[in-house]
Amino acid sequence: MRLRHKPWAKEMIENHPQYIVGNPENYKGKWQEVFNNEQPLHIEVGTGKGRFVTEMAKAHPDINYIGIELYDSVIVAALDRLIEADLPNLRLLNVNASELDKYFAKNDIDRVYLNFSDPWPKTRHEKRRLTYKDFLKLYENILVDQGEIHFKTDNQGLFEYSLKSFSEYGLLLTFLSLDLHKSEYEGNIMTEYEQKFSEAGNRIYRCEVKYQN
Repeated sequence: MRLRHKPWAKEMIENHPQYIVGNPENYKGKWQEVFNNEQPLHIEVGTGKGRFVTEMAKAHPDINYIGIELYDSVIVAALDRLIEADLPNLRLLNVNASELDKYFAKNDIDRVYLNFSDPWPKTRHEKRRLTYKDFLKLYENILVDQGEIHFKTDNQGLFEYSLKSFSEYGLLLTFLSLDLHKSEYEGNIMTEYEQKFSEAGNRIYRCEVKYQN
């Protein structure tokens, strides 16, 4: 994905601390203070422009959501959505996913969503894939026991790699679809990429896996 530089993005982020949490390390182990409740907490790693996580927060007010996005120029689009929706159960973090354990403690998170992650197809970039074993360990370190990962992609190679990675790590596969939009799965909320890829005729792959603590 080629990013368009937005020099005003950082200032916009700093001006909206009620939506994009500053100094998130201060809330490690106590995210209920941010939401002022003790609802389950789900995170989307690589939230992009925020369509998925915003619509999920609207559909499930009894769950708290955090969208995580590294790039300033991308997260401001998600911020626009959140400002418009003004959802009490949604926040954003402008941080690197490889450092999640700096911001979340064990048992902070109930579910991780990975939607249309960068496939990093070259072998030398394997460690950057969000379903690589080091990331699976990272998620385990912040999830509750038997916490879940829900994964969607249009990239068959990444999906096959991820299923193998999940299996080798010892995760339990609880749902699998090789063509999501032609399945009987209900309640699917599309990301911007998902709509684009699906309209282009691409098959959407989806799975759910659970840690067996």
